[in-house]
Amino acid sequence: MTRPTSGVPTVELAPSPSEPLRLQVLTALALHRMATTGQLLQMLRPNGSRQLVSRVLNKLRSTGFVDLTPLPDSDRSRTHVWYLTPEGARLTRDLPALRGRPPYPITSTTAASLKTPHTLTVVRSHLPFAADARRLGHEHGPWDWTPEVAHSIGEGDRLVADAVMHYTVIDGEHRRKLRAFVEVDRTTMSSERLAVKLIEYARLFQYEAQPVGRRRPASTGPAWLRWYPVFPRVLFILTGASRARLGDRTKDLQAMVAQHPLVAALSREVQLGATVLEDIEHHGPSGPVWVPLTGGEPRPWTAL
Repeated sequence: MTRPTSGVPTVELAPSPSEPLRLQVLTALALHRMATTGQLLQMLRPNGSRQLVSRVLNKLRSTGFVDLTPLPDSDRSRTHVWYLTPEGARLTRDLPALRGRPPYPITSTTAASLKTPHTLTVVRSHLPFAADARRLGHEHGPWDWTPEVAHSIGEGDRLVADAVMHYTVIDGEHRRKLRAFVEVDRTTMSSERLAVKLIEYARLFQYEAQPVGRRRPASTGPAWLRWYPVFPRVLFILTGASRARLGDRTKDLQAMVAQHPLVAALSREVQLGATVLEDIEHHGPSGPVWVPLTGGEPRPWTAL
């Protein structure tokens, strides 16, 4: 990936500081479901102060639009997770960044605590891409990462991606628009169940919706063309276990590509890769830390 040359202004990662931070916080929580104060700071005001974001959050809590729950970790008992109340969800449902997204209110701290570990890990996976974009002069901000995107894959089944990412690589006058389905694995499911996710993506790649009311099947082309000009690449971000165990899970993903005919067909058309979350946090997603699921040496995610 090409870095911007000296003297070329970088693209601003976060929303404009001229926009009300209060509105940005509400939008971020509506889109990303939950976040800590630190995550909201990195997302919305990467060069700002924690106190600024904390003041806004506390004001929103006093007016009943957001609430918080402590992280379920005794060693981090002073860290809290913020989320929208039902009133906050109603307030944000018509915001431009949320068009087409259903409201996602959390009705109790118990409900919040059940969703916290996975949701925060998905947010954590987004932040290195946003930081990389700011550093490299590319375009990718808090509204370019949409969690929990569902697509029909036929026979009444749905694929739910942990996130869909939009990212624009800028190299001088050239703009390269990239998209990715992101799967975040905390090693809470079996390796086989993780690898089966690739079959679901292969089904989505081939799925063609049929027009309602026709007696004979009439192809309208792949259903995914309704949302994407090209099929997004599929990225697996792994964490929550030893290096050896995460390596084995990557090998199981590669085995699925090699052995399953539908997945093998997908891999000939779509870039597939896996990495460790801590590696993209340390080296950046543009580092050579992504293992191609078709085999080969680690590389940047844009070069899979």
